[in-house]
Amino acid sequence: MITAFINIRLLDIVDIILVAFLLYQLYLLIKGTAALRIFIGIFLIYLTWLLVKAMKMELISTIMGQIMGVGVIALIVVFQQEIRQFLLLIGNKYIKRGKFNIIQNSRLQSGYSSANIERICQAAIEMASTKTGALIVISRDASLKTFAEQGEIINSDISVQLLKAIFYKDAPLHDGAVLIENNKIYAAKCILPLSAALELPKEFGLRHRSALGMTEITDTIVIIVSEQTGKISIAKLGKIYKLSQPERLNKVVTGYLRKNED
Repeated sequence: MITAFINIRLLDIVDIILVAFLLYQLYLLIKGTAALRIFIGIFLIYLTWLLVKAMKMELISTIMGQIMGVGVIALIVVFQQEIRQFLLLIGNKYIKRGKFNIIQNSRLQSGYSSANIERICQAAIEMASTKTGALIVISRDASLKTFAEQGEIINSDISVQLLKAIFYKDAPLHDGAVLIENNKIYAAKCILPLSAALELPKEFGLRHRSALGMTEITDTIVIIVSEQTGKISIAKLGKIYKLSQPERLNKVVTGYLRKNED
């Protein structure tokens, strides 16, 4: 028995590492959310079931066994949003679109030109000065096709006037996010996944929560312009930063697109 116990194969070690990696990624995804508490509760129920089975308490063990029997379905129902985000995270973060991260001349990662980044930032600054709310998503490597399905496909060249026209308060496309991919305005009026983070400043509204949710599952950088305060914020890598100096916007966006920040 002891010999069998200590006979650990290489595949067993790989198995343990893979399980630990998946659990860690799941923890990163749901930490700071209500889902984490639900997960802990389910885990405690599972441990209790194992305990009563070991103690051969037949009645309660049978009842809890029936509950655990439908546990997978219950988990899918309860965590459907988190599961979707987890799969998107794996796809966007670890499966690239076959492009090498090489910077050539004035072109940034994913083919963005310095001139177009300047146009995006200039539009955001001008909208901030008039307190025009805006939500601009810039993809680095992740495909935004999934998020464009419920929006309006544009596929237009980037210009300051077009971005301002999209977010003009009476414009039909102003509600939602603009997606920028492959050096083009890909889509507008897009719905983004909301972050379930509980510890957000009270002044952060739906735009900020949407921007945070987007950067939690993709490698995008998101520019948020508040229509209440006219302030500009940046969301990246699952965090939001207030921009005290709007003129730094170009530098922040360009810096993010030039390198792989982890």
